[in-house]
Amino acid sequence: MKVVQFTIPVAKESTIVVQDNVIPHFYNHLHRHPEVQITWIKEGEGMLIAGNYMQRFKSGDVYIIGANQSHVFKSDEAYYDPAQNKSVHEISFFFNPDHLFQNILRLPEMAVIRKFVEGMHNGLQLPETSYDLVKTKMNEIMEHTDSLRIASFINLLHLFSTLKNIKPLSTNNNEQIISDVEGIRMDQIFQYVVGNYKNHITLNEIASIANLTPQAFCRYFKKHTDKTFVSFLNEVRVNEACKIVVSGKFDSFSDVSYKTGFDNVTNFNRVFKKTVGKSPREYHRDFFKKLL
Repeated sequence: MKVVQFTIPVAKESTIVVQDNVIPHFYNHLHRHPEVQITWIKEGEGMLIAGNYMQRFKSGDVYIIGANQSHVFKSDEAYYDPAQNKSVHEISFFFNPDHLFQNILRLPEMAVIRKFVEGMHNGLQLPETSYDLVKTKMNEIMEHTDSLRIASFINLLHLFSTLKNIKPLSTNNNEQIISDVEGIRMDQIFQYVVGNYKNHITLNEIASIANLTPQAFCRYFKKHTDKTFVSFLNEVRVNEACKIVVSGKFDSFSDVSYKTGFDNVTNFNRVFKKTVGKSPREYHRDFFKKLL
């Protein structure tokens, strides 16, 4: 899926590319690259879409994005407002398992790590219990160069292969069957929904964005995301509702419902519980109980 074919600035002699970026906001278009991406969100909040996966990300999270997996870390609206003076800080490692690193993975001693790397194609979210150790290893890689960097990176991959409760991101990977034109179309759909989720979006309206009839759009969207458009739209709205709920900056749950585009609070409560597994009130209570 050539959503946007993103080129990582890979030095010819480098097996691992290390990027330490402090920028106003993340790149906000669906894109892909042949390299596996390991990203530590040091600072920043927003919504991650990777394949057919979607959830909010926050400072401290660590993700693995599979090779050629379409994805976007969409920063919250506040990061696009210069007056807010906000920025994101990410540390990312990139490596292509089909190129230089392939030789190392072929060693018999690398069997466990090779199996783990082969299972990265749908992306992974690391468990919070592993964050401190993973970040220590990532800092070591940044401090080292040449062979020591490779050795530290193998150590990081070995750690990954031993972790329990790693969460897959996408439940499928349809990258190989999505054309360039379809990828651009999916990005247009995503951009429109993220910019208009607070409003009532009709099927005719979103189908026109994709230049399809409503019936064709429904088939197209289901084929490439494994979910209906209404489900996708509701997930966007619920993710935004989660942000508001944990901020505590709302007068009532009816207020949250209105701010995130739901037509009434009853429908909001139903969809929220179906998506998150608990009601907005329970989500709010559990979040602040965890903080305490």
